[in-house]
Amino acid sequence: MRILIREVKNHLDSEVEISGWAQNIRIMSSVLFIELRDVSGTVQGVLLKKGNEELFDSLKTIPRETVMSMEGQAVKSQAKIGYEVQIKNLEILNKSETPLPLGVVDKIDSDIETRLENRYLDLRRPEKLSIFKVQSTIANSIRDYFVQQGFIEIHSPKIVAAATEGGTELFPVKYFERNAYLSQSPQLYKEIMMSAGFDRVFEVAPAFRAEEHNTPRHINEFTSIDMEMSFVNDDDVMDVLENVIKVAGQSIAESNERELEILGVSKPSLDYKFKRISYSEFVKMANQRGIKLKDGEDLSTPVLKTVGGEINEFYFITRWPRELKPFYVQPFDEEYSRGFDLQFGELEITSGAQRVHSPEVLVNNLKNKGLNPESFSFYVNAFRYGMPPHAGWAIGLERLTMVLLNISNIRETTLFPRDRTRVTP
Repeated sequence: MRILIREVKNHLDSEVEISGWAQNIRIMSSVLFIELRDVSGTVQGVLLKKGNEELFDSLKTIPRETVMSMEGQAVKSQAKIGYEVQIKNLEILNKSETPLPLGVVDKIDSDIETRLENRYLDLRRPEKLSIFKVQSTIANSIRDYFVQQGFIEIHSPKIVAAATEGGTELFPVKYFERNAYLSQSPQLYKEIMMSAGFDRVFEVAPAFRAEEHNTPRHINEFTSIDMEMSFVNDDDVMDVLENVIKVAGQSIAESNERELEILGVSKPSLDYKFKRISYSEFVKMANQRGIKLKDGEDLSTPVLKTVGGEINEFYFITRWPRELKPFYVQPFDEEYSRGFDLQFGELEITSGAQRVHSPEVLVNNLKNKGLNPESFSFYVNAFRYGMPPHAGWAIGLERLTMVLLNISNIRETTLFPRDRTRVTP
């Protein structure tokens, strides 16, 4: 029965069967070496010509990245990992074509466009595989945290009739005789769940934003991790968000030591309390650094680079002006809201808020944002019959992975990126 390559070390002096991709084949007179790779690692297979002449000769012309299965004796050796497999039988399962459009173990770097065009080969690289092993740890640890805290997992519609946040950042879809859109966010539906009495919910699902930004930080389809809670305020859900990120960081440190080593990244160090800086304080900090910024203006990229760049850790910007936040954000007073952003240095990670729970305030906010309450009737009606105070946030899995692994381009943390110019593979 086949075992994973990482398990070979547990079967020394025994017969093993392993399968994978031949990432390198070397011949030294009467000995042939095959570096075999699978999802768990690599091991060297050794075939002696004597007694295996026919098989030995057939392997001389086998291209790299050919899929094969080998059986043999696992033994200690001088190989880098301390053991190897002495091949007795070998079967070619699928011969690779040559030349490869993208090298897997070559030292020469390829540009990101070439790698994305040949993503099936790019993802064979141990460092790329490691990114998504870590991302799997992040997603699973967050899901486990929510379940342990009594959250209910939901799955909201991805074809919707109205924008979540207004504006034009929507992908239209043909839906029979009606106009519809791909969902920007499950925001409206997770709030409806609060009206339905679910108390606390979470969702891990795709979200779609028709932003034309073509930057290393933006993609148009991403995995959104959303949560919503009843009978809480913005401070409460900031606590939850901080806990979630710390749980993810701890899980990476415990479960992905090998992947971090492959990536050359240190274990996440999150043993600090996330600062909470009000928007007004942040404006003052910008002005003190020579940036002319008025209270009420949005925080531009240069502002975040100048001020946020000095804070090399996670922190919250709280109490944003009401005008800068969506219609569903609860007012703090006449000028400011209970909305917040989570930042890492200059990079915005996510936003959240305590939500409006009064139907009158909600309808008024919609009108003030230039939106027609009738277009949101399915949502507004949920507020008319007993909506509790509630709050929540959403965080992009790909962007969080970027930060925790110190990766500069979000396409590296997305299996098959969808951006302004790419819809394949």
